[in-house]
Amino acid sequence: MKKAPVNKIIPFSNVDGPGNRTSIFFQGCTFSCLFCHNPETIHLCAHCGACVDACPAHALSLGPEGKVVWDSAACVSCDTCIRLCPHDASPRVTWMTVEEVLREIRRAAPYIDGITVSGGECTLQNDFLLDLFPAVREMGKTCLLDSNGSFDFEKDSRLLDISDGVMLDVKAVSPAWSRTLLGVSPDRVLWNLGYLLARGKLQEVRTVVFPDRDNENRETVSFVAGVIGPRVPYKLIRYRPFGVREKYRKVLGEFETGPALAESYASLARSLGAERAFVV
Repeated sequence: MKKAPVNKIIPFSNVDGPGNRTSIFFQGCTFSCLFCHNPETIHLCAHCGACVDACPAHALSLGPEGKVVWDSAACVSCDTCIRLCPHDASPRVTWMTVEEVLREIRRAAPYIDGITVSGGECTLQNDFLLDLFPAVREMGKTCLLDSNGSFDFEKDSRLLDISDGVMLDVKAVSPAWSRTLLGVSPDRVLWNLGYLLARGKLQEVRTVVFPDRDNENRETVSFVAGVIGPRVPYKLIRYRPFGVREKYRKVLGEFETGPALAESYASLARSLGAERAFVV
């Protein structure tokens, strides 16, 4: 029986795609972005036990196999375990079957347009989603992928074929900036940008713009705008240091990107053909 590590499920969200949606966040990611606001989703729990004794609600314990066990009923969501974790992980993960996830979706079904799967990186759960999406579509609901673009959608198009689209992060174009920011080359992401557009599956593109990184911001925004044209929404996200790991705030900046600066990049994108560029 297939199971996937679920970090959390938000029954109703209006920021994860069009309409009202149930958002499912899976644990585990292929990137380690410096500006990640939920770094506790990057890795699976290493069961080091560093969080167990520190839990003020006594919601964590070591099981007979030496693995950390989370008592969701006792948990007060104080995030002590996340702050103490040395592995960018979380013990507050539930391994769920497809039917268990569907049960949560059905509760919200009368009030939602569809689901969005996110993370971490949702495509790490490709086989799980191949079973989940058809069942959701049978409910008359749409299925969107919120992806960092690391998956080879052309090599294995099964998931793309049964999805309604991909919300794609394009975080860097320059190889040097990408390796600094993400720890990986941008090649796969940029290939997917063009491929998803050609397949008619590009739901939205998003780029974070940073203060004091004008060359990098302009390079990325210009490239994306030149590819996507007027039909695809292009969301430019202002960098905000709140929630970013402290050691990386020194690299990216202690201050958020101002609205006027961010809007200048949106104007640049629109001038290059991305008519639906906007700032959040």
